[in-house]
Amino acid sequence: MSGFDLPDENPKVLLRKNRSCTASSSATPLTSEPVSPAPSAAIAMAKTLRDYSTPIFANVPIGPAINTGAGNFEQRTGLITMVQSHQFNGLPSEDANTHLQHFLELCDTIVIKDIAQASIRLRLFPFSLVGMVKQWFYKEKEVVNTWDKCFVVFLMKFFPMGKTNALRGKFQISSRL
Repeated sequence: MSGFDLPDENPKVLLRKNRSCTASSSATPLTSEPVSPAPSAAIAMAKTLRDYSTPIFANVPIGPAINTGAGNFEQRTGLITMVQSHQFNGLPSEDANTHLQHFLELCDTIVIKDIAQASIRLRLFPFSLVGMVKQWFYKEKEVVNTWDKCFVVFLMKFFPMGKTNALRGKFQISSRL
């Protein structure tokens, strides 16, 4: 072979020697100074991917802030259980108007000194919702900050005009007979 001087050793032995030389040379650092990451890199390395993907308390949806007037009131578990016994899912077979009627009947049985009835209703209303309807309520918390607004927006969303018009048509037909 012209220009190349190949060793006469076994190629397997030669390959083992080369591997051991590169492994030992890559394990030792090239400089004798310790390498320290930059301060900003150390902070970035401290957070893991899990830290970025885990929700924080500030991002957890909650209901609207309710001004109760005189002070806070305690919601009894029995009261919450009564409200939760008739929850609204937003299914086409459910009637939003009937749900509100039942909810208002329950709320009218509650009287708390120095607390407005509207505040009690607004505080208990999320417990009467479940699933996507509850998520909708939390998204609309800026709009539903009073009971009157909550009532109207809820009916606009879950009792659409098509349903109202269909009921009007049924009443008109039955009144002619």
